[in-house]
Amino acid sequence: MDPEKKMEEVSRVMQEATKDNKEFMNSFMGLVQNTMMPGSLSLKHKELIALALSMAARCEWCISYHVKSALDAGATKKELMETGYVTVLMYGSQALMEMNSLIDAIEKFDKKMKN
Repeated sequence: MDPEKKMEEVSRVMQEATKDNKEFMNSFMGLVQNTMMPGSLSLKHKELIALALSMAARCEWCISYHVKSALDAGATKKELMETGYVTVLMYGSQALMEMNSLIDAIEKFDKKMKN
């Protein structure tokens, strides 16, 4: 599915969950914000780790989300692809097939495409 559509679905779920249970979403978003705050690791590096875990979990929504977030944090196409290769090393052929979602998301969200 189109990575942009996946991002719309992520937004939809978060909006509906916020309407249904604001306390839950406030807690969840607090965890996200505190975890992704730059510390010993930069936001870019945290997003690359999240991307690798998304590929390992075979979550197309997560892959789209973390490719976009990693690009926004300054990651290059080369860094995203290398993250994919490391994931394949650790998770094998399943992760190799998730490279399709990775490539689709890079093509959709990386307007520069120069790296």
